Amino acid sequence: MTNTEKTYTITEVSELYQVNPNTLRYYERIGLLPTIPRKSNGNRYFTREMLNWLEMVICLRHSGIPIEALKTYVKLLQQGEKTQKEREWLLKEQLETLYQRKENLQRSIDRLEHKISLYESGEINQATSYFEEYAILEDQENSWKE
Repeated sequence: MTNTEKTYTITEVSELYQVNPNTLRYYERIGLLPTIPRKSNGNRYFTREMLNWLEMVICLRHSGIPIEALKTYVKLLQQGEKTQKEREWLLKEQLETLYQRKENLQRSIDRLEHKISLYESGEINQATSYFEEYAILEDQENSWKE
């Protein structure tokens, strides 16, 4: 670090990215962030390079990537360019998972909209097997537990 490089405290980073300081510490502890340098008093300080890394982690978390997959991704990233194809595959796998979740969510939205329409039309009192009508068994296994 050069003497002129701007550094940020954990409080500043927390406010800048709207992330709890404990989350930042957790990310460091589990390896999502490289070891954050500390000043002589023990306080962490973030450089621009650290902020760039954190931004990547936050963006991937907001993209729905689970912590375990993100830990794998970060380990691969730290190994350099030789893992580029593995990282691409991991992200494609995560994207496929999101598409499946999107389909499950859309089916749930469709079911609720239909159920509401039954109330609005007065058809709610007619005997119907919603289990069959909504094709519950066609859902991805355990999708309703997400």
